[in-house]
Amino acid sequence: MSVTLAGRTRPPKPPHGAPVKPSLRERLARWDIKVSPYVYIAPFFVVFGITGLFPLLYTAYVSLFHWEVGDDHPKFLGLDNYRELFGDGQFWHAVGNTLSIFVLSSGPQIVIAVLLAAAFNTRLRSPVGWRVGVLMPYAASLVAIGIIFSNLFGPRYGLVNSVLEAVGLDRVEWQSNRIASHLAIAAMVNWRWTGYNALIVLAAMRALPTDVMEAAVVDGAGAIRRFVSVTLPMLRPTLIFVVITSTIGGLQIFTEPKLFDAMPGSNNGGSQHQFQTVTLYLYQSAFEGFDLGYASAIAWLLFVLIVIIAVLNYVLTRRLAK
Repeated sequence: MSVTLAGRTRPPKPPHGAPVKPSLRERLARWDIKVSPYVYIAPFFVVFGITGLFPLLYTAYVSLFHWEVGDDHPKFLGLDNYRELFGDGQFWHAVGNTLSIFVLSSGPQIVIAVLLAAAFNTRLRSPVGWRVGVLMPYAASLVAIGIIFSNLFGPRYGLVNSVLEAVGLDRVEWQSNRIASHLAIAAMVNWRWTGYNALIVLAAMRALPTDVMEAAVVDGAGAIRRFVSVTLPMLRPTLIFVVITSTIGGLQIFTEPKLFDAMPGSNNGGSQHQFQTVTLYLYQSAFEGFDLGYASAIAWLLFVLIVIIAVLNYVLTRRLAK
């Protein structure tokens, strides 16, 4: 039986304990709560699928063929490109160069970035000026940086060799000697990226809770002790992020060695490939050897190498930061 109030008919209440059927608005509200988060993040995955995942999978597909530039009928090889690559001495030479430059750049880069962030976290005059100053190399053109450093480390008229001679030391063949060229390229990478990483670490330091620091001061811990035992362990997530991003960027290094020696015939990592990296060898295979299948196999092996080293760095950083 319905009840009439002021001319309106209201449906009878359901018996006690009977389920109440939600209205259409309530059902839509529930669906909105469940579906909205996925709708908000969907554009990222759509863009990533088009610009990231599809090229990655397509590169894996191309690596199974002998696919020359302009070839409409590539020849299927299966895993032959990978078998040839594992026996390619020049590829492993490029891997050694890449790892050498990576170690010489990423390690000092992170250490100096943390020390700079600690210095910026103190009371300095004109702190904004200091932060802008360390960020300027990151904002500069990478091509300009490569040209400047190739001239700084020039074999004849380079400023670095001039300074070495002024203090009584012999010139260094920065562009023909393998280890010296790695040091010069690592200096270029460190100069560009150290300030950027320092500001990331500084932002994490500014977000640390002050009560923990105050408790350490009350306990009598000095500045160095607080930094080592309190600050660094609390910066673990940020340090892991910096290490992983430095690993990915360091193993994909291309522009710095490409522009380091602009002499004719040495644009693939030196006249003797003394600083040829994996990405430079990939470039040479694709655009000079015109073998896209072999270059795609190089790209996939580089991808696997980056994943392995990034995971190792992640595990090692977590253990050291405990």
